Amino acid sequence: MGRDLYEALPIARATLEEADQALGFSLTRLCFEGPEETLRQTAFAQPAILAVSIAMLRSAQAMLGQGLPAADLMAGHSLGEYTALVAAESLSFVDALRLVQERGRLMQAAGEQEPGAMAAVLSLDFEVLQAICLETGAEPANINTPDQVVISGPVAAVEAAAKLASERGARRVVPLLVSGAFHSRLMAPATSGMAAAIASVAVQDPRVPVVSNGTATPLLTAAAVREELVRQIVSPVQWQRSVEYMVSQGVGCFYEIGPGRVLTGLIRRVAPEAEMRSLNELAAIAPLPV
Repeated sequence: MGRDLYEALPIARATLEEADQALGFSLTRLCFEGPEETLRQTAFAQPAILAVSIAMLRSAQAMLGQGLPAADLMAGHSLGEYTALVAAESLSFVDALRLVQERGRLMQAAGEQEPGAMAAVLSLDFEVLQAICLETGAEPANINTPDQVVISGPVAAVEAAAKLASERGARRVVPLLVSGAFHSRLMAPATSGMAAAIASVAVQDPRVPVVSNGTATPLLTAAAVREELVRQIVSPVQWQRSVEYMVSQGVGCFYEIGPGRVLTGLIRRVAPEAEMRSLNELAAIAPLPV
């Protein structure tokens, strides 16, 4: 993850080395060499994804220059909200790295304290799924598109909800390989530690409004950012509403910056008329020889 940029672009290399120094261990080596089972642990995966995402952002800014237009709004999905806040200059890169490392540690500990599960439910009316959640004790965790909602909660609750969703018309229910019931009440033990961590770092008013995962409205102040980063741990990600809000504000082109193209696919299902560009690999960021 990110190795092509690291080897080709000095700014990407410097960014990942900055992450290594901030965290006190070689995150870069872990990203490139593994072991994969360690990299998948949320305490390591979260800073790794953030570091690679910022390396991609800085590389795109350096290589594309004026070809990368100024953003009117920014947003990120769950962990990606930290990337958006760094891009909006609300959090420093180093502070964000340390926060997501702690976020991952706290979430992993909460998952060990109260084991949970998550599952993606495809093509089921949201009101039907809400009723199923109320019936079983599961919770909507990621409301991604009109036809994709991820549910979260205690293992038995998610299994029961998945069974009812299949019986009541879902096209498919996909269990997710996760270490906890993220964005659900089972993450509540992580909130006090996260609040303390956020209180210890400098937070600025975002230079560009960042659309909140929790409310699908813009975060405009440092105080709002602090509240959001605690709330999002136990609240559903309102991604569909976030995209709809951005479109309502005149956004017609979305740039996805970070590993993978998951958000590109989700946005296309919410706003098929929007233009999408993924800056997630060397060929997209530096199309000419470097």
